[in-house]
Amino acid sequence: MLSTPEVLRRTGGRPVKSIIFDEAAIAAKVEALGAEITEAYPDGELLVLGLLKGSFIFLSDLVRQIERPIQVDFLVASSYGHSKVSSGTVRLVYDPKTRLEGKHILLVEDIIDTGKTLKRMMTLLAARRPRSLAICALLDKELAVEIRPELRFVGFRAPPAFLVGYGLDHAENYRHLPFIADLE
Repeated sequence: MLSTPEVLRRTGGRPVKSIIFDEAAIAAKVEALGAEITEAYPDGELLVLGLLKGSFIFLSDLVRQIERPIQVDFLVASSYGHSKVSSGTVRLVYDPKTRLEGKHILLVEDIIDTGKTLKRMMTLLAARRPRSLAICALLDKELAVEIRPELRFVGFRAPPAFLVGYGLDHAENYRHLPFIADLE
């Protein structure tokens, strides 16, 4: 566990309220998710599709725990901008270049809150006729008021706080933190 001075050094002197998930807990959960995904896909082409930017650290660690051949590509969508609250409008900024038809697609997301981004991405991906389509999320806030797609693989249930670290940001800051913290 990091000391308070180390946390402050890593955050540029900006305090965080508390560390919600530390490095060891995250590593153990990612290893377990990798084993679960490996078992769930014994055959066929598997494309692990990361939703950037937030998922990049989680995706990087996760794909190294999946013990079977995979392909990796990315989507970029935006709904937050510089706010701590989703705007509700999802913009697709980058579309994957990899052919999706006939492949198992595993969409990897850092955090699910309202589910609006996820719903938009699943609609877009399903139209490309994959063999199967599933979601892996590191964090689930369980805040969706509308029906959302099912999460097949979930790391942690997250508190209703604004979380940063391990890829999660506020205005492009804090992504580099090795833990997930509640932003003060």
